[in-house]
Amino acid sequence: MKEKLQYKILAAELQTYLPALAEAAETIVTNDVSLYPIFVIHQHFVDIGIQMVDRDKVSGNWSVNASTLEEFATKQIITSEKVDAFRKVYKGKQNEFCLFVLSELGADFIFLPKNGDI
Repeated sequence: MKEKLQYKILAAELQTYLPALAEAAETIVTNDVSLYPIFVIHQHFVDIGIQMVDRDKVSGNWSVNASTLEEFATKQIITSEKVDAFRKVYKGKQNEFCLFVLSELGADFIFLPKNGDI
């Protein structure tokens, strides 16, 4: 139950980011960068992806970096033996953004509906 509440809080906090995520995801896919955009949601410095949103420069609590499955595999965040399984999960979530959330609770992949419905 606690995880569901945390998910709802995070989803609500990310509502203002959704248009930027949609634009970035479309750019990543249409420019043949990757079929698997991943957004790193964090509150501290991370060395992955390209920073899109700096929480110190916006009214939100989260910074956002745009990355890809390929970068996650190269940096061994997703091991090579898990890449195919990840692709299968990802393809089943075409109407959702793939988020890699780094918080005081740890790191976790979350899929957030693109329409913002929680």
